[in-house]
Amino acid sequence: MIQNKQPFMFRFRTWVRTHKKLAVSLSIVLALLIGGGVATALYFLTKPAEAPAPQKTVTPEPEPEPVVYYSPLTGNVVNNQAATTQAATAIMIENSPDARPQSGLKNSGVVFEAIAEGGITRFLVLYQQEKPDLIGPVRSLRMYYVDWLAPFNASVAHVGGSAAALSEIRNGSYRDIDQFFNPATYWRATDRYAPHNVYTNFELLDQLNDAKGYTTSEFIGFTRKDSEANETPSATSIDVTMSSYLYNSHYDYNAETNLYDRSQGGGPHTDREAGQISPRVVIVMKVPMQLVMEDGWREQINTIGSGQAYIFQDGTVQEVTWNKASRTEQLTFTDAEGKDVALARGQTWISAVPSDTGGVTWQ
Repeated sequence: MIQNKQPFMFRFRTWVRTHKKLAVSLSIVLALLIGGGVATALYFLTKPAEAPAPQKTVTPEPEPEPVVYYSPLTGNVVNNQAATTQAATAIMIENSPDARPQSGLKNSGVVFEAIAEGGITRFLVLYQQEKPDLIGPVRSLRMYYVDWLAPFNASVAHVGGSAAALSEIRNGSYRDIDQFFNPATYWRATDRYAPHNVYTNFELLDQLNDAKGYTTSEFIGFTRKDSEANETPSATSIDVTMSSYLYNSHYDYNAETNLYDRSQGGGPHTDREAGQISPRVVIVMKVPMQLVMEDGWREQINTIGSGQAYIFQDGTVQEVTWNKASRTEQLTFTDAEGKDVALARGQTWISAVPSDTGGVTWQ
């Protein structure tokens, strides 16, 4: 059988004539599709290129300056803000030959040295961050030590005292932790004889202070500064006259450590547990002294007012004026222009020498 194959265009025309309405509809749809595609293509081909979105410049936040906290007692760096208000404690420590070597002197913040009686010197020793394991021998209090400790908002450990000192310290304005009323915080050592054998430690002192609510101390200490050893030291050998050979002191400046190695009574002044005592700053201030009748004859030192002083630090010496406006005002040191003199950070040893018989020399 022979098939009659018609040309495609003939068959297409025949189909169109037969399906005229459908063919018209398909033609319209096809035209729309083709036109839309062309239009779309033309749109994308002729569309102007969009400018790239501006890149945001991210400026890194500057690193905050590290906060540095300093002890108000020594000016040394401490770990945090809470350490700046850590409770301060003042302790009266004996200096007669029978009390030597003492315990707890080397690792302290500030030491005030003055004559207690009969030319014998005694120390008011202040602690804040420093807490040695053993402190003593602890002795009695005098009025002028109260004047020096008052601005530090410190509890004060002592074994009794002069009538004037006890009257003042017990008036309710101070943190009195007298051994007379707190015997469990102190003990008598068996290797020394009374009265040169009363000792304490900070485990017991902290317990007592906490029990009494003496948990923080806020005060303004001495003006402090960062400093380094002077390249050409001018005062490397210092002699301080307090009263007699046993109580006069000598300092040798150590340029390597930038400290002053202390001697007294002809030999190194050592802490029984910690060794050579070597403060960072040595101050000698001249103070008026006189004997007064109190509960017996007592030394009286004028601590309020002003007077001549010498500051030894970094191998140099500076003549200054000490000033103390009242019992509760802090002791300050000013130069010839009346400006505060800053002390190097570290342990500070202050010797109050009689203005008429005491003094200091150096070379």
